[in-house]
Order: sequence, then C-alpha cells, then structure tokens
Amino acid sequence: MLCQNLILNIHGETDKETTVLDSVGYLKNHKNYKSLANTIDTLAVQLNKLGYIEHLFEAPEKSNDSTVNAFVTLNKKYEYLYIRYNPHAIPSELLNSLDITTDNSNLQIKFINVEYTLRLLNAKLTENGLPFSTLQLEHIKIENDSVKAELITSQKDTPRHLDKIVIKGYEKFPKKFIKYYAKLKRGNLFNMDQIIEKTNTINTLTFANLIRDPEVLFTKDSTTLYIYVEKQKSNNFDGYIGFTTNEDTNKLEFSGYIDMLFRNNLNYGETLKLLYRSDENEQKTFNINIDAPYIFNSPIGADLELNIFKKDSTFSTVDQSLKLYYQINTKHKAYLGISSTQSNNLLDESYSASIDDYESTFYTTQYKYLNTNQDNSLLPTKSYADIELGFGSRTYEDTKENQILVQSELYHSFYLNHNNSIFTRVTSGYLQSENYLENELLYFGGINSIRGFDENSLTANMYGVLNLEYRYQLNSTIYINTITDFSYLENNVTEQKEKIIAIGVGFTLLTKAGILKLQYANGKTENQPFNIDNAKIHISITAQF
Repeated sequence: MLCQNLILNIHGETDKETTVLDSVGYLKNHKNYKSLANTIDTLAVQLNKLGYIEHLFEAPEKSNDSTVNAFVTLNKKYEYLYIRYNPHAIPSELLNSLDITTDNSNLQIKFINVEYTLRLLNAKLTENGLPFSTLQLEHIKIENDSVKAELITSQKDTPRHLDKIVIKGYEKFPKKFIKYYAKLKRGNLFNMDQIIEKTNTINTLTFANLIRDPEVLFTKDSTTLYIYVEKQKSNNFDGYIGFTTNEDTNKLEFSGYIDMLFRNNLNYGETLKLLYRSDENEQKTFNINIDAPYIFNSPIGADLELNIFKKDSTFSTVDQSLKLYYQINTKHKAYLGISSTQSNNLLDESYSASIDDYESTFYTTQYKYLNTNQDNSLLPTKSYADIELGFGSRTYEDTKENQILVQSELYHSFYLNHNNSIFTRVTSGYLQSENYLENELLYFGGINSIRGFDENSLTANMYGVLNLEYRYQLNSTIYINTITDFSYLENNVTEQKEKIIAIGVGFTLLTKAGILKLQYANGKTENQPFNIDNAKIHISITAQF
C-alpha cells in the first residue's frame, strides 16, 4: 500500500496574520495525520512564546486527498509578561546582573525572552549555592490588558557551601595545591560548573591527574566534594652527547651533560633539579635548584639555587639565589629575590687583565608563563615565557659599580594544522656596566641555544638568539624539523660585534624510554663560510621515571 503525503497550509484571519504565521515557519509536508497534528501543536507553543496567547485554531479541513487547511485567529499580541516574585528568594542584585526590569516585586520580561530568562535565572541561582532550586510560572491570566503570572520557587534551603573536600585514589596528594593552585577550599559557595573547571586544573600538574569527574555528596547539613586523583611519574632524566672532530688533533671529541629532575617525591609538590655539564672547551657546570611551593601553608613558594661554573684553569664562579614567588594562577608566576656571585681568578694576575676576583649582589624580579598542550605528549608545551630583571652592584679591587642584568626566554608554537607547526624561540641576555670583566660575561651556545656551536662557547655582555623550526609531525610519536638559528652578540671585553647563523635538520622520537632528540646543525659567523667539518651532531634523551 502506497503512503500518500499530506500538504498542510495554515491561514490567518487576514493576509497580515498569514504573513506572521509563515515567518514563524512550520513543516508543510507530512506522511500522516499524526505528524500534521504535532506540527499544529508545535506552532501553537511558538505563538504563545511570541505573545499571541489568545490565538484560536479551528479544526483542520481537508480540501482534497492531499491538502489540509488549518485556520487560526492570532488576536492581540502581548509584548511583555509581568511576573510577581518573592524578593527574599531572588536577590535584587542577581536580577540587576541579568538586566531584568523590576517594579514593585514584578519582573517585566518580553514574551519572546521569557523561557531563556527563566533558564538563565535558575542557572544563576544554582551558581549561588542553590543546586536544587527550580522556577515555575503559575496563575497566568490577563488583567487590565496585561498578562500577569506568579513565579514559584522550590528553593527552601539556604545557599550551600563546601564543607569538606576529600581526595580519593592519591590520598597523599598535597592538599595545598587544592587550596592555592585549584583555588578550591572549604567555605566556597557551591557551584558545580566552577568546581569542574577548577578541578580540571589538576590535569596541568606534572605529578598528578584526575581519574574521573568530581562527585558531590549532599546531606541535610553538609556538602562533601570528592576529587579522584592518581599520582603520575614525574621524575626526569635528561642528557645529551655532542661530538665533533678536533681540527688540530684530528680526534673525535665528546661533550655532554646530565640533567636530573626529581618532582613530588616527598608528596609536597616540591622540585629538586641537578645538572652537571662538561663541555669540549673544559668548562664544567654544577647546578642545584630547589623549588618549594606554598611554604608554611601560604600561597608563597620559595626557589633556591646554587650554580658553580669553572672554566678550565682560568676562573671559577659561584652563584647563589633565593626567590620568593606567588602563583597567580595555573599559568602565571611572579618572583622577587636576591642573588649573590663570587668569582675567583685562577690565573697569575699578570696573565689576563680582563679576569679578576669580584663579588656582586642583585635584587631581582621575575615573571614566568607556561601554557601546556595536554593532548600532545610529544610537544607538551605550547607557549613559555621567562623574563628576569636584576638591579645590583659588583665590587672588585675596591671598586664598586652599579649594574643591570636582564635575561629572557620566550617561545611559542604556531599550529598550522594537525601535522604542521612552526616553533619560534627568542633568548636574550644583557649586562649593563661601566666596565666589564671576562669572568662575568654571559655564556650561551649549544643544543638549547644556537645550535651548531659547542655548549657555552660564546660569551657576550649582550646577545640575542632566534630559533626557528618548521615541524612536521608524522604521528603521535615522531616529528622531523628544520633548524634555522640567528644570533647577534656584543662583547665589550674583546670589542667584538658579530652576527651568527646556523642551519640544519633534526627529529624527535617518543620512545618507551623517553623523548629522544637528534639535531644536526652547522653554524658560522658572518665573515666565515659554512664548513661541513664544523657541523655538530647533538643527541639528547629525556626519560621519565
């Protein structure tokens, strides 16, 4: 048996009313009478929302086997609904924030906005700690040529607050991160949307993540929040090997470093970082850094650092610093600190006039920004900024000079699409002083600076490095990249001003052991041609345990 389609035409009492009905819109073609009747019912609801609450439908009439005509009289259109409400149940501040017109305990709302406004109002009541509140219109009637109604609220309880926060799964999770990092604490007004948003910040921590969404237990007198967390492996081992051929001895020379990071091993959220580096030019670096967040159960953290640098038998330098920081939110940190430096000349005084014993003290301010990409374990950091400014003085040979030290590192990845991105990084350093000593200059160069050069083989009182990489991610575990590095330096000790460039290729591979990087780069100064014998191969691996 064939199914015959029905065509529905709805007419107003006048051509103007028919135009209104057509503008509202309705389904004209139907397979059966049930579908046709549903369309008429839906149109009636839409007309009520527009303010035609006195409209009248006549019974549909069939003009032929396939056409059905329906007639409706719209009558008067009411622009506003006046709603009486209980001012004690709905604060006036809340109504003002939603820009709702009020007059003598009445809300004045356009008919077309009634449903949206009541939904928004109920959502705001929920945000204000009333999760079980509901709103309902009753006693709708036409009075004095206006449509009036009464707003009934089911809310009986006082606003709810968080009375208890319970961690499940990783019971030793440092509670201070709940209070200061996620900004959730007892006494907060209950708002489930905000709770979900704030607990999700735990996923940005490197040592923990959420297992599932938080849950809430309501009792008559209390509200308990359950957060489900698991501990993550967050200790890192990072190392690399660089090798090249010595032009004088024609032998293969190696350099490298070991960088170990221990995080949250005491369940405090603390970080301990150890670095030992030995370079081709007999430079040795030892660095230890301790980051203790939220000390004394306060929002303040402490960062302590000791750095020992020795350049062959020329000089040694010891740097110490103490910084206090405030974690503004999950991405931003602000620091204030003090640092001191003591450097000793290991040569005979007559050997080099530009190297001398000195001591310096700086008062520093620092800002850090970190924006992670949680969905990409191969490229976990999208943006990073570290800017430090120091004011101090340096003393040598009974001479005291004021100095300014500025150091920065900024990088960002521009994602062209799922596979292609461009990585940009700018690092710089600037030491302002009336006179300069060789053993106080800034060192740079190598795999984490301008590639194609030995680690810390370049010295300057002012420098800048621009790293550019085009990255093509083959899959979730490997990407290949180009290397284009530019640098400019000024060294007032040697009266040197120089431009440097390096080019190369590399790849990064995510393995079970960690992230493996191999970079091949060739660097040169502006007055020097590229020489394949000067190329460097840098290999590093970052393992997590």
